[in-house]
Parts: sequence; structure tokens; C-alpha cells
Amino acid sequence: MTTLAAIEPGRPQPFLPTGRSFTVDDLLEFPDDGNRYELFNGSLLVSPSPTPMHQLVITNVMVALQAAAPPHLVTLTAANLRVSEKDYYIPDVVVVSRSSVRTVRLMFAPQDLLLAVEVGSPSTRMRDEDLKAKTYAQAGIPVYWRVEPDEGPALYVYELDGDHYGPPAVHKAGVVAKLTRPFEVGLDPAQLLD
Repeated sequence: MTTLAAIEPGRPQPFLPTGRSFTVDDLLEFPDDGNRYELFNGSLLVSPSPTPMHQLVITNVMVALQAAAPPHLVTLTAANLRVSEKDYYIPDVVVVSRSSVRTVRLMFAPQDLLLAVEVGSPSTRMRDEDLKAKTYAQAGIPVYWRVEPDEGPALYVYELDGDHYGPPAVHKAGVVAKLTRPFEVGLDPAQLLD
């Protein structure tokens, strides 16, 4: 996770605003306490650090994508994504242009992302399946992958159709999915747990 703020001796500690919703600027004041803080319409979403199995799936997705990516694209993990003043997410994996990595300082904008990937867990499944799919589509992110490790694993691929994603294509473990966006890559979801 990218550190947004560190606790420093003598520095005032963050407070939780009352009577108003959170903003991305509020998050910049939070300490790095091992939790993942995201915002949906000013509401704070808190997730613990990823488990080792979750990290393994993230790493395997990133490696598979990077191996197939054309030279002008790169994959990153835990990238900061500022959608608006009150919407902020940390996708597990993203694909961006190499040039944007050189110019973005702390947070990517939705137009920087060619692909956002979320690896599910029991505590985030509803968020990833509904909330993030709708938000990423409205933000204009062309492709969204949702990996569900507990399903074998399964890979759900959403592609932008106007301002929303069509129904996801579901790829089950044991069969190589031949994907074309944001670039050609062959991926058997079973490999993500190796």
C-alpha cells in the first residue's frame, strides 16, 4: 500500500470529521496503520492488509499481465486512484502507460487506467462485485477484472459499454481465457493460486 501519511512526533494526529463526509484530503492525514482506506461518496471503506494468499493472487495476476504487456504499458499493485474529491480507491492491480508512471506523483486519475483488477475476499466481495464495478464503469475505466479465489479461482471480465459494464465474461479454473483488452493475454485462472 502506498503510504499516504506517516505519524511524526509533534505532528497533530488525524481526526474523524463529524457531521460531514470524508474527502481525499482527509485521507492524506490518516496514519499508515496497516489498514486500507478507500472512499465511496465520502463514506470510509476500511480493509485489513491483504492475506498471504490474497497477495499471491495479486502477484500472479501482475506477473501474467506484465509478461504479455507491450513495452509502453506497465502493471502496478496497490495504485492510488482518485475518482473525485469524495471517491478514492486502491485497486489490487492496474495497467497504465509507462509515461503516466513518470508523471503521476501520488494518485492516478481514471483516464490513466486501462485495466483495474480487484482480488476478492469474503469481506470485499459485495464491494468488488457491485460498488467498484459501477464506480469504475462510471469513471470510464475500459476493463475491470474481478478475481474470486474461493471459486476455484474464477476470473470475471467486465468491458465498458458506454457508461456501464456489460455482464461479465466468467472464466473458470482449468481453461485458458484468451483476452484481448487492454492487450492480448492468455490466462488460466488456476495459475493464479500457484
